[in-house]
Amino acid sequence: MNKTLLGNTDINLVPLVFGGNVFGWTIDEKTSFEILDAFVDAGFNAIDTADVYSAWAPGNQGGESETILGNWFKARPGMREKVSLFTKVGSEMGSPDKKGLSKRWIMQAVEDSLRRLQTDYIDLYFSHWPDENTPYEETLSAYETLMQQGKIRAIGASNLNAKQLYESLKQARSHKLPTYQVLQPEYNLYDRDGFNRDLQTLCLKENIGVVTYFSLASGFLSGKYRSHQDLGQSQRGQGIEKYLNAKGFRILNALDDIAEAQNAQPAHVALAWLIAQQSVTAPIVSATKREHVEGFVKAMEIELSDQEISVLTEAGL
Repeated sequence: MNKTLLGNTDINLVPLVFGGNVFGWTIDEKTSFEILDAFVDAGFNAIDTADVYSAWAPGNQGGESETILGNWFKARPGMREKVSLFTKVGSEMGSPDKKGLSKRWIMQAVEDSLRRLQTDYIDLYFSHWPDENTPYEETLSAYETLMQQGKIRAIGASNLNAKQLYESLKQARSHKLPTYQVLQPEYNLYDRDGFNRDLQTLCLKENIGVVTYFSLASGFLSGKYRSHQDLGQSQRGQGIEKYLNAKGFRILNALDDIAEAQNAQPAHVALAWLIAQQSVTAPIVSATKREHVEGFVKAMEIELSDQEISVLTEAGL
């Protein structure tokens, strides 16, 4: 499959990233290994996770996703060099002193992540959330140290708005520190406000790579959930209720029509729409079954016409 550079990093990826939030949550280690094997066998080469995944699941405390990935790397000699690995820091890890973007916590958290991942480097390290209590200079200085040590190779930020991203770039240049090279916003056919026009424009201007999360709106854009009765099909069902409205049904109707014309599924079309966006480098998407990975391949193969892209875009306005 064709690859593309992720912003101004040297990460060359197939423009679809696996979302590791499901590891240790909706799929166990054995199934995770099977899905990861299928993902790489299909030609994909980038995986996204975070230190906090999946602390929200009963009995978990965070670190489960990274641990499963680390065990997979150990069980598959040579695999670590075949994939680009993304993880994040900043979410609370069990106590108030284990969160945020202070240099103290970043330097500890990265060692914890490296240990769980059973690797000595992270390809792309994200600030998971803005930290109003820590200056950008302090955070970026920590990342500079880690880059000099070879423990991380590129840096990104998740959930920044245009003002915050602009200020981070300004402070980085003022203090001659590394700039964020990648942004990870919530963005899909339904949810577009978080990656608004100003933020898109700034990313394009600065050649900042963009990898989107909740690319299928927590599964709503798969077309699997069309009534309140459908919400019980998955552990993620209750988070999808907010999409069951006129706007959501307009989008599903448009997806249905184009999916039929493309001999595809709604999820494939929704991902193809993201891949076609100039401001998006790659969507992040999860899988819990091998056939989902086969669907990723289908999404990569779809070529939407300008008219189809327009119909989908307008359905979500």
